[in-house]
Amino acid sequence: MSVKILENYFGITANQTIQDGNSVRYKVDNSLYTIIQVTQLEQEALIELYEMSDHMAKYGDNKVSTFVPGLNEKFLVTHEKQDYVLMHNYYFPPSRNKNTGRKLAKFHERGKLIQAPLTGANRVGQWKSYWIKRLEQIEKVWSGVIQERTGEEFETLFIRSFPYYLGLCENAIQYVTDTELDEELTFSDMGTIGHQRFHENVWNIQMEIRNPFDWVFDHPSRDIAEWIRDCYFRNSRSFQPDLTQFLRGYESISPLSGFSWRLIYARLLFPIHYFTCIEDYYLTSSQWTQKQLEERLNKYLRDARDYERFLGNFYQLADVGNGHFPVIDWLVPSY
Repeated sequence: MSVKILENYFGITANQTIQDGNSVRYKVDNSLYTIIQVTQLEQEALIELYEMSDHMAKYGDNKVSTFVPGLNEKFLVTHEKQDYVLMHNYYFPPSRNKNTGRKLAKFHERGKLIQAPLTGANRVGQWKSYWIKRLEQIEKVWSGVIQERTGEEFETLFIRSFPYYLGLCENAIQYVTDTELDEELTFSDMGTIGHQRFHENVWNIQMEIRNPFDWVFDHPSRDIAEWIRDCYFRNSRSFQPDLTQFLRGYESISPLSGFSWRLIYARLLFPIHYFTCIEDYYLTSSQWTQKQLEERLNKYLRDARDYERFLGNFYQLADVGNGHFPVIDWLVPSY
């Protein structure tokens, strides 16, 4: 069906099909095309994604996916009652530059220059309200699970662990509040084009493609914190060299302000990894996926003390020193 959409609505005949992670891409000479279904997206959201994509391409990011107009000159096509857009990228061999921090900082510097008004994609200053809403939703699920216990292992773990993570959430929300009161904003704190959840493999899979459907408009610290979180959980025993290289690379382009450092810390305090695990468990009907999520939750709980130590030592690990910024008292290691 995708080949039919490509040919009938865009007049493009692919000479090669490439599986790239979860995406199928169609190669024509030095170009790659990706069809994305957008039926569930509001038109305003699509327009904002187009504005961000167009901006980044015009400001020199040659790896960003750009929207392709159809034969009727419209970007949105409808086939069998489903809506689609077509994204274009140039084909590049894998990059030799593996310094993700440096590349992310350049991406953010371009993103700060966007002039188009962004409302639906805008997350600047909204972390606390999003976190509170998410916390309330999980708390409702938790209360329901307590009342209708089935004895399943995942539910037992969830019931036992939620009060602890509730406390972490409250610390994170208070830390953002204190940061907004204590720290002055600098140019580096301007909102920029960033990602829902940035991590090493967002760009460094088979092809380095920057997909607007991954993006939001937010403070740069969002991407930095999420990369650090992923780095830690991928290799909690030996993450330090990667962390150092990433932060040095980023700051070689865009030094971080006190406000930025404290937002990074606040976001690491907020246990998105735990929330995502719980949410995914109750959204899936696959027993195999549920078993995987149960194992993941078990690991998070088993290693919770290690993550506490990581948070307690974070500013030292990041080489900015605990003396500069406040840390949560109960996380500070005692010797």
